[in-house]
Amino acid sequence: MDVLQHLLLGFHTALTPVNLFYALAGAFVGTIVGVLPGIGPLGSMAILLSFTLNMDATAAMIFFAGIYYGAMYGGSTTSILLNIPGEAASVVTCIDGYKMAQKGRGGAALTIAAVSSFVAGTLSIIGLMFAASALADAALKFGPPEFFAIGLVGLVFLVRLSGGSTNKNLLMMLIGLALGCVGTDHLFGTSRFTFGIDELAQGVEFLPVAMGLFGIAEVMTSARQGDELGHVIKVKMRDLLPTLKELKRSVGPALRGSVLGFFIGLLPGPSPVISTFVSYMAEKKLSTKPEEFGEGAIEGVAGPEAANNAAVGGAYVPLMALGVPFTPAMAVVVGALMLHGITPGPMLMVERPELFWGVIASMYIGNFMLLILNLPLVQVFVQILKIPRQLLLPLIVLMCLVGVYSVNSSYIDLYVLALLGIAGYLLREMGYEPAPLVLALVIGPMMETAMRESLILYRGDVARMIFRPIAGSIYLVAAVALLAPVVLGLLKKKPQPPSGRV
Repeated sequence: MDVLQHLLLGFHTALTPVNLFYALAGAFVGTIVGVLPGIGPLGSMAILLSFTLNMDATAAMIFFAGIYYGAMYGGSTTSILLNIPGEAASVVTCIDGYKMAQKGRGGAALTIAAVSSFVAGTLSIIGLMFAASALADAALKFGPPEFFAIGLVGLVFLVRLSGGSTNKNLLMMLIGLALGCVGTDHLFGTSRFTFGIDELAQGVEFLPVAMGLFGIAEVMTSARQGDELGHVIKVKMRDLLPTLKELKRSVGPALRGSVLGFFIGLLPGPSPVISTFVSYMAEKKLSTKPEEFGEGAIEGVAGPEAANNAAVGGAYVPLMALGVPFTPAMAVVVGALMLHGITPGPMLMVERPELFWGVIASMYIGNFMLLILNLPLVQVFVQILKIPRQLLLPLIVLMCLVGVYSVNSSYIDLYVLALLGIAGYLLREMGYEPAPLVLALVIGPMMETAMRESLILYRGDVARMIFRPIAGSIYLVAAVALLAPVVLGLLKKKPQPPSGRV
């Protein structure tokens, strides 16, 4: 009954004209971002972060939520009609979606993708609603040792699951932790690593770092790409209706993708991307006709599209319940909350219930808006790709410059923006993923505070800090998850046969 009452409060908040407008605006911007290759939800959220200062905190969270799941929707459009993944999580959709479009079933693929996304979004919101409530109640029993354990384990998982080289991810994480130490020591009030620059006494701001790594760097990467637009497969309104057989074949993959996506979304790392690959492989294994995958199987569209949308709801659980972002996009959401003076965590549901439940209710509404927006306007969104890059990219850079400077009116922030933008571009060219840096920058100060409070509480006894029941259990689960693949790999190795030599 409490959950129902809280949900009614959420709908009362989300259905106000202002919040409805930001839910629609977020969904619309997210769809455009999903269509445009390269920018992605993370880059757009970082670019628009400073512009949420004039919004209410609840409206800002509703706006960002709309961008996040809207981009998951929009990415499928160009994947199916152009074979161009507008967003990283839509790469898998290209495999069978574009094949369907070439066979004249592009409209059906778009409809199945949209409906699967809607179903997955709805189910993941229900999961978020109950999981976050239960986890937040449990988190009220957490102390500094538990929050340090969650932060440490989250960073370790992030390094292992972000893809690419583990050593490179580890280096990025360490750089992020180092940047988080710049500024004034909150315990003793002394300056650290400021190198005599007074403006750095407040620390390296999250906003210019995020905008530089994911905004300016994306612009520089996109500037190197050509303007050529591939052949767009036309879809008429009457082509959007799937056959009964296609609908039946899509039900199971959509439901399985929803469950897989939600639980993968709970893990640190690029969960929407990981969930699509896991869902695709699962459907191929379960299919009675696996040879159809890669040739236009509807299951190859329904499952991954459901998975990447469900992962969005899963990613919000640790953020809302524990205040710990497990994905770069959630780190940007934390930055937006902090700009409004709000600390995410278990007390958020108690202190700001209208924000927590308003965001959840807005996701229900936003998913319905996206279902209505995406299908009738599919050709309109595809035409956005024809905007010349020489007009679009300078506009994005201008928005970054104005946004960063408008927050603190600090020229240091502009230097950080430019430096991190160039660094982000070079890092990507060298195969380094900037996401661990951003997450470490956000989680690092939280971990430092929790660690120092724990050491003070236990007078430097590290063993008592580690072997508390909850903290110890978190470390144990992490150790098992990290060591299990190694142990299984060793067990699968067959012993070498004897050489036969005497």
